[in-house]
Amino acid sequence: MTYVVALTGGIGSGKTTIANHFASLGVPVIDADIIARQVVAPGSLALQQIHHHFGTQVLLPDGSLNRSWLRQTVFSDPAEKTWLNQCLHPLIQQQTQQAISEVTEDWCLWVVPLLVENNLQHCADRVLVVDTDEETQIRRTMARDNMSRQQAESILAAQADRQSRLQAADDIIDNSGVPADKQQEVIRLHHHYQRLASAKKGSAL
Repeated sequence: MTYVVALTGGIGSGKTTIANHFASLGVPVIDADIIARQVVAPGSLALQQIHHHFGTQVLLPDGSLNRSWLRQTVFSDPAEKTWLNQCLHPLIQQQTQQAISEVTEDWCLWVVPLLVENNLQHCADRVLVVDTDEETQIRRTMARDNMSRQQAESILAAQADRQSRLQAADDIIDNSGVPADKQQEVIRLHHHYQRLASAKKGSAL
């Protein structure tokens, strides 16, 4: 059984940059956001269910999901958010576990932004949190997604607070500075996880 390290962090924390550092070392990366997009691809059962529930406005002219509209809708209506989560999360988790089961390396990185919010810590052997101060998160999100400060703050407020994520962490990367500077820390953690994976495999024999 592959050793699973869950990587999480708030919006704008630099999760993707850190995950890419691990990928460059040959670590298999399973990204929950990519899987989430796959389960609502045109023609998928999930997209049909979402279309039936929300109506035609949830689709773009090409038949794909109107993510911007859906995000705004569920953001302002907790009941709709709950419905969407109940529709998608089992599918995402099923495909995630399938992807993990196909990994042949000793360990893999599972990138899951909403790990703490969805209480998925128990699904991983270890939790790595990419931590950033809130002002940096807001500034990066505004620049990356071309959104207002108010929008960025609203998204941040809807996520788990910084302290909750840190409490769930086994390891922490402080990514408040320049993300590219974290390569050496990633290499150190890679070796650490390899040792943990080997120990787990040895104890299972």
